[in-house]
Amino acid sequence: MENSSSLNVTTYNITFDGFVDLHKFRYLYFVLTLTAYILIIFSNVTIVYLISTRQSLHEPMYVFIAALLLNSVLFSTNIFPKMLIDFLSDKPVISYSACLFQFFFIYSLAGSEFLLLAAMAYDRYVSICKPLQYPVIMRKSTVTTCLCSAWLLPACFIAVLVTLSANMRLCKFNLNGILCNNSIYSLHCVSSETHSIFGAVALIMSALFPLLFILFTYTRILIISYHSSKEVRRKAGQTCVPHLLVLISFFCLCAFDVIIVRVGSSFPKVVRLTVMVQSFLYHPLFNPIIYGVKMTEISKHLKNFFCQTKVI
Repeated sequence: MENSSSLNVTTYNITFDGFVDLHKFRYLYFVLTLTAYILIIFSNVTIVYLISTRQSLHEPMYVFIAALLLNSVLFSTNIFPKMLIDFLSDKPVISYSACLFQFFFIYSLAGSEFLLLAAMAYDRYVSICKPLQYPVIMRKSTVTTCLCSAWLLPACFIAVLVTLSANMRLCKFNLNGILCNNSIYSLHCVSSETHSIFGAVALIMSALFPLLFILFTYTRILIISYHSSKEVRRKAGQTCVPHLLVLISFFCLCAFDVIIVRVGSSFPKVVRLTVMVQSFLYHPLFNPIIYGVKMTEISKHLKNFFCQTKVI
């Protein structure tokens, strides 16, 4: 059995064991999840559409917001359709290769989220601290480079981790969760030092460094704003507060994901399920609300858009 699992490990099915009373509440789970997914797609895509079609929103700040919301759509699409299928299935299973595929997109898109937030922080830093140089620094080529780096760099790091995991022998086929997150490491027969080292490098490059950069830029913005006019402080508050709210929310949810995998076995199953759902539901659901309400220009276009829709 050990030899066969090591030869063709990706053909094995993994069973999700994190659902609570799935057979009893499957239709309730399905309706609630489908409703949340529709809301996520509609709210995020609406703002992305407005940013792409309104000339006044064709600025780096709004382009980064559109990229962030598009990232949320991709992240949710990687999780929700499979989960909806699981609710209606006799047994929630996934092939190990598909599990690695889901793992790849979860963490590459999560890394992209941090890098996009870092790009947004840099944009606000240049806008507030170096306003005269803003048109020169934040050119179209700069924005394109930031976007490509945000999506490609984490993907490269996670691709290596997935390749290493694909060659690991499995001793367990029940996953203590509802999706393929870090808990897939518990399926491996032995831990890999190479895997652990590269995982730490990927975490530092995709999350820790961007987080430190964000803290640095917003500290500079806070200092500059404090010593500037009331108008500068107002501008900083209007554009930076939504980004900080999103950053804090996303960081907390990422921390939940790490903690629940490490100490999840000591929690009741209902608690583990609740925390896991929060880790992938709140962020894509509330991001468009935060930007739609707090960003004045986006809020104005949203009101006009829905008023025109009602008239039609």
